[in-house]
Amino acid sequence: MPRKRKFLHSFLGLVFAGATLFGPAAIAQEARQPSDPISRLLGGMEDATDTDVQAARRIPFSREQIQLSYAPLVKKTAPAVVNVYASSRVQVRSPFMGDPFFEQFFGRQMPPRIQSSLGSGVLVDPSGIVVTNNHVIRDADEVKVALSDGREYESRILMKDESLDLAVLKIEGSEQFPTITVGDSDALEVGDLVLAIGNPFGVGQTTTSGIVSALARNHLGISDFGFFIQTDAAINPGNSGGALINMKGELVGINTAIFSQTGGSIGIGFAIPSNMVRAVVAAAKTGADFFERPYTGAQFDPVTPQIAEALGMDRPVGALVSDVASESPAAKAGLRPGDVVVALNGNAIEHPDALEYRLATQSIGKTAEIEVLRQGQPTTLEIRLTRAPAGNSRELIIGGQGPFAGIKVADLSPYLAQKLRLPVNLDGVAIVEVDRNSPAGSVGLRPRDIVREVNGQKIATAEELKQIAENRTRWWRFTIERDGRILQQMLRY
Repeated sequence: MPRKRKFLHSFLGLVFAGATLFGPAAIAQEARQPSDPISRLLGGMEDATDTDVQAARRIPFSREQIQLSYAPLVKKTAPAVVNVYASSRVQVRSPFMGDPFFEQFFGRQMPPRIQSSLGSGVLVDPSGIVVTNNHVIRDADEVKVALSDGREYESRILMKDESLDLAVLKIEGSEQFPTITVGDSDALEVGDLVLAIGNPFGVGQTTTSGIVSALARNHLGISDFGFFIQTDAAINPGNSGGALINMKGELVGINTAIFSQTGGSIGIGFAIPSNMVRAVVAAAKTGADFFERPYTGAQFDPVTPQIAEALGMDRPVGALVSDVASESPAAKAGLRPGDVVVALNGNAIEHPDALEYRLATQSIGKTAEIEVLRQGQPTTLEIRLTRAPAGNSRELIIGGQGPFAGIKVADLSPYLAQKLRLPVNLDGVAIVEVDRNSPAGSVGLRPRDIVREVNGQKIATAEELKQIAENRTRWWRFTIERDGRILQQMLRY
């Protein structure tokens, strides 16, 4: 009996102590301050930390956790995801052009045709700055932005970059707009939960969920950019330019493309990392006409298994230095052909596309630390990131009545080559811009074409091309270089 009384006495003491610790006031305080990291993140609490993020990375183990909802995240971020409508007037070449009889009756041009496209975008600044994909607004004469609440605005293009497939718009409005905070895409890990928000097939704003399936995807054939986030969140046509957000409600990617054999989602989608988005937006805010990358003066190739074996590497990773321009930042840093870049500022470099991405997100004027393997030995170098040399890149407009009328040309330099997304070691005369409604546009000339020869005369400078192209003659024969291919054309004009 004494033992039972003693046990009962201890038990009642614990009960009274629990009543004191977990009374109504304490319970109310706990309700106001949820300790579960998932609840803290979904609730958007300001004191949610990176420790909470790591603690939340686990599978659900109770019915209550299975029933958790993404609704708070969607309410917080969806107002900043917009619809982007782009339209353009396309001049159509007459089928009778060049015919000596019918051309005098029907002319060389037909009435213009209106082309339109629909995509998504993300507001990243309360002043009305929107990020979307370049292919959504490519060649657009007019771009409109519609918010999720139905408001519609005209917008103008601040910057677009075809190689990255990114474009930055500015809404023509004076009010403050809802935004999504741009997060750190480097913090993503394979398996992290993400949401994709956009306007697939024009049905209206739609949210889908998934995980990060892979990181640093390259060689996808989507664009020149090669550092995509892969996700299985459903992405469909119309989602382009929409938001990929993490569980903190931050933008971690811009949905760009899908891999599909049917045109619909099969669970393989790709997004441009938010760290690249942040760099492009910062450049657009300065008023730059294109996204300028730091210039190194070095050319890089992939490390193949054969090269890795020859260099004594365990596996084929990194970016092999194939050429270094004299007096370039790479040469001054001591980089040599045959070196393999394996890290930049502590970030591992798996392939040349990864190095290009890491360099593009660095600020011009800063110094970067690169780790290289040289004859099997690790070496650390410091490289100054500078602007590409501009040289003599004065742009000239070709007039006259010939097939080159309506183009803008300039002598190639490393700066212009970067602007046109051409290899920096090319020389010659490049077409910078083509008026779509001009004779040059009607014969198929494009920006980035390099004019090599006209009517039997080699072209070395823009001045030479202007002089020859403005001559009056009916027969034209010219050679251009396009994407590494030599194209020849002869026509009666």
